Amino acid sequence: MKPQINIGIIGLGTVGTGALKALLKNKSEIERKVGSRMEVVKIADLDITTERAVKFDKSLLTTDVNQVLDNPDVDIVVELIGGLHPAKEFILRALKNGKHVVTANKELIAKEGSDILDEASKHGLDFYFEGSVGGGIPIIHPLKTCLAANKIQEVMGIVNGTTNYILTKMANEGLDFAEALALAQKAGYAEADPTSDIEGHDAKYKIAILASIAFTNRVNVDDVYSEGIAKVSRRDIEYARELGYVVKLLAIAKRSGETIQIRVHPTLIPWTHPLASVSDVYNAIYVRGDFAQDVMFYGRGAGSLPTGSAVVGDIIEIARNINFNASGRLPCTCFDSRAVQAMDAVVTRYYICMLVADRPGVLASIANVFGDNDVSIASVMQKDLRGDNAEIVMVTHAVAERNFRRAMESIADLPVVAEVCNWIRVEG
Repeated sequence: MKPQINIGIIGLGTVGTGALKALLKNKSEIERKVGSRMEVVKIADLDITTERAVKFDKSLLTTDVNQVLDNPDVDIVVELIGGLHPAKEFILRALKNGKHVVTANKELIAKEGSDILDEASKHGLDFYFEGSVGGGIPIIHPLKTCLAANKIQEVMGIVNGTTNYILTKMANEGLDFAEALALAQKAGYAEADPTSDIEGHDAKYKIAILASIAFTNRVNVDDVYSEGIAKVSRRDIEYARELGYVVKLLAIAKRSGETIQIRVHPTLIPWTHPLASVSDVYNAIYVRGDFAQDVMFYGRGAGSLPTGSAVVGDIIEIARNINFNASGRLPCTCFDSRAVQAMDAVVTRYYICMLVADRPGVLASIANVFGDNDVSIASVMQKDLRGDNAEIVMVTHAVAERNFRRAMESIADLPVVAEVCNWIRVEG
């Protein structure tokens, strides 16, 4: 057993501060769990003058990352700067120097994770990344170990707190998208440039990671379909409620024959679904296995302390492996190569809201176009009148997306259709 295990941190931003706070505040408890002293010996960051929300010895700070990566005393390197470069180069150099690595870098794991795991395995080192998905929610380790006996059928989740906050505000307070986004920015949940969140990029990285682990399959993140929430209107949310649904930005991964589906988009789900009640900035990930059946993981999906908690959990696990000479590492399990199903082949149901001429025969002409494209209508509601037009809401039965899109292109060109306001996929 090693008397002292030393940690070097690269990046002292939001997550780095949370991880450092956990390591210092709960130091005695952590050391009892590990069986060794746990010391942060160096922290590299470009900004070493700004005060952080944690008290620590400022002599640990440096702007020179080499003092972490090339420090012979450092056992575990914690990379928390985010992005692809230079994070990837720092991690590979740490591994080459014989250091175990922890990260919470979702973009890096989604795009380069398999190669980095292979490199870590080559050097006999641990590379952990629990904090990359779900913040403080444990999901990576459970998928790799606790649920490993299962053939996972489906992973579906709310994995972005910003968009969930916005949709919750729209639903509960009747706000438009722009108003809810402004509230999220004021509360600090959305960045000044919220593109990564509201366009679904953040969720895309996370579901690529989860799908890779759940289906033991290498996933190219560029094959993952993603669509954001900017087109979701207050009316869509109100009409969904009348139909018994709630609107969420869902990250979805499913087995589909010899292929897998991986997609991110706004979705109507029934009020009875476990994910429907997940509100504000909370995240939840629903997993269906053939033996465990339905399991859901819920909690704060981002933030300094929740994600810092996940990072320190990984540090503790690695420290135990060091102490007991154990190979506790979770190697890359992406040994399959199923193709990601093309989005136009996905079969699901659809909600449609459109403005049409308020006269007889209109619904029949729309139904004829749907019928010509093998789209079956499950329900129709007529809503407000807007001048000479009526607002109608439809929900279809399950149909391949290519058929649905083809039908909608034809319907948009009908003289009796003034506007296709929106359409959203329906799950559950």
